[in-house]
Amino acid sequence: MDFDLTPEQELLRETVRAFARDRVAPVAAELDHDGRFPYELVSELAELGFMGIPIPEEYEGAGGDTVSYALAVEELTRVDSSVAITMAAHTSLGTMPILLFGSDEQRANWLPDLASGRRLAGFGLTEPGAGSDAGATRTTAKLDDRSWRVDGSKIFITNAGTDITWGVTITARTGEDEISNLVVENGTPGYTVSAPMKKLGWRASDTRELSFEGCEVPEGNLLGPRGAGFKQFLEILDGGRIAIAAMGVGLAQGAYDLAFEYAREREQFGKPIASFQAIQFRLADMATEIEAGRALVYRAAWLKDQGRPFAREAAMAKLFTGELSHRVANWALQIHGGYGYMEESAISRLYRDQKILEIGEGTNEVQRMVIARHLGL
Repeated sequence: MDFDLTPEQELLRETVRAFARDRVAPVAAELDHDGRFPYELVSELAELGFMGIPIPEEYEGAGGDTVSYALAVEELTRVDSSVAITMAAHTSLGTMPILLFGSDEQRANWLPDLASGRRLAGFGLTEPGAGSDAGATRTTAKLDDRSWRVDGSKIFITNAGTDITWGVTITARTGEDEISNLVVENGTPGYTVSAPMKKLGWRASDTRELSFEGCEVPEGNLLGPRGAGFKQFLEILDGGRIAIAAMGVGLAQGAYDLAFEYAREREQFGKPIASFQAIQFRLADMATEIEAGRALVYRAAWLKDQGRPFAREAAMAKLFTGELSHRVANWALQIHGGYGYMEESAISRLYRDQKILEIGEGTNEVQRMVIARHLGL
């Protein structure tokens, strides 16, 4: 067993860590307060090749592996979740469906702008009445004269309405018992993107509601075989859970970092609170759980890179790190005391950003369902 990263992975981690420290950290609080999308940071990430890490070089991606991608997501989330989810949702949900299920022509036409980060993409699965029950999709697409007529709506869709958004892949019923995936480009008549939604956390990321009213989508925008949509998006979610799990580890590590430094600086009863056993034990527990979560994430990513089954491990990693980040963020704020409850404190932002990690990409309850099925229950 070899737990060492490769030299290339080490270099990528250090590069992303430096970018997060030097470029993201100074503006993270301002972006969160203003709810402003980080266009400048996304552009810089694109220039560094981080908006398409696991996409092959032939499509202008970085040609990296899943472990490298998880490392990058983790390091960004350690400082700011909004920037991290912008990259992760674009890569795992926006770009990956086209790479995995697109035709040669679709890949050649669409992937270069996406893998390079010149444009962003989203994935429209969730609907007002179909969240955890993704099979309850009500959006419809009817083929008529070489075009799909799409009607319906999607909600909570990331990266769907920025100035650089190219389009979104949506799930739609193309028959009575048939779900397919279609690509809808922004600006298509009949396709409306709402104003940005206001959120508890991830305030600088772009989240929208999408509406389709007689939206005419070219027949050639179907991804893969007709009726394969349900199987396709389950595969997409399996891979996406590795990225969200990496976010859980990154947020927990960021919260731990803040608590560790504060405990060494904050004095009570004439000495730093880090000298008290109650605080030491809590920090020790936090550090231990973070290492356990990191091992789960890297294991799932490694299995995917080996071409081996990884769905169970991805669900386990996502479940564990979502709950891990909850515990660590809560403990870290407790160590900060009243100062941590103030809006201007960094830990308060991480505390708000954390909760969605137990909801997005499948709730904790859904993860337990997935794991139970893999256990043969």
